[in-house]
Amino acid sequence: MTPISTILAARAALFAVAAVGTLAASHDAGATSLAVKMACAQDYYAHCSQHQPDSPGVRKCMRAVGKNLSQGCISALVAAGEVKRSVVEKKVATK
Repeated sequence: MTPISTILAARAALFAVAAVGTLAASHDAGATSLAVKMACAQDYYAHCSQHQPDSPGVRKCMRAVGKNLSQGCISALVAAGEVKRSVVEKKVATK
């Protein structure tokens, strides 16, 4: 990578972390873990980037496209306690 592309890649990664900051956070919950932010960044850009990162629309959008989220994002959400494994299993069964 050239120095410019390295800087641009680093800026994109930092933006992804910031953009997904409220991805899985509910109105009553605390901040989303860095693991969830990183695991779900691609899903945010693929499905919900039309919503502002800190808007309520992000969470609603991610729930709406839940069946299409990557396994890494789903696993991070389950590990962080944002989503129950039983809910994921039901949704996978109806996929």
